[in-house]
Amino acid sequence: MTRIINHPILGKLEDRKAIAFTFDGKIYEAYENETIAAALLANGIRKLRVHEDCGTPRGFYCNIGHCMECRVTVNNQANVRACLTIVENGMTVESGKHLPNIVRKMVEEQ
Repeated sequence: MTRIINHPILGKLEDRKAIAFTFDGKIYEAYENETIAAALLANGIRKLRVHEDCGTPRGFYCNIGHCMECRVTVNNQANVRACLTIVENGMTVESGKHLPNIVRKMVEEQ
């Protein structure tokens, strides 16, 4: 995947320090002041989580913090929006998992 290497507002990529973070246990490279979403996209990651109830894949949608589709777990804090959160060196990011629907399970058991 590629990144914008020279931007009139963001500056030059070569002027920023490369940092490491993990996503689902694998180490990836990001650059200082880059969002988690941008770093994941640049590393070819498109699926960030699955729908909690039905398990369908979810990824980037609005990329401006409105839709909540890019929720990930960051350093054990759930429901962090990847598009608004700056990646940090050593950060641990985990995708959202398919969780049991307790209400549906209770109804099915009745």
